[in-house]
Amino acid sequence: MTTTTTNNIMTTTRSKKVLYWETTGFAVLALTAIAAANIARVPAVIAGLTHLGYPAYFATILGVWKLLGVAAIVAPGLWRVKDLAYAGMFFVLTGAAMSHAVSGDAVGNILFPLVLLGFVVASWALRPAREAVVVPAQVLAGQAA
Repeated sequence: MTTTTTNNIMTTTRSKKVLYWETTGFAVLALTAIAAANIARVPAVIAGLTHLGYPAYFATILGVWKLLGVAAIVAPGLWRVKDLAYAGMFFVLTGAAMSHAVSGDAVGNILFPLVLLGFVVASWALRPAREAVVVPAQVLAGQAA
């Protein structure tokens, strides 16, 4: 009985780790490619930003921040920085989807950032337990630590 339970836990842990790296890998590759296009100011990116009402220099800002976020996600440790990077990715991708929706763009343009957001959220949810931020009980109870 113990062996079966141990094997199931090991398999579940292994599966979670594989899913974490699959979702993280896809998100990192996609965001890196998009960031590179932003920084290179690819004409299609600039045209898209202009269509949405954003200035061209916004591409560079977004590209640099996306690369910094990707670096934080793949770097060992830095748990709080990673949480901030995940939050930033959430804001950037939901903002992109909303910008496309408000501009009356095609459904595919609205869904693409949301699908990518799904991978980012899955990566965040599947991250290893040692990377989860632990809040001391005193803070939760409103007491100074």
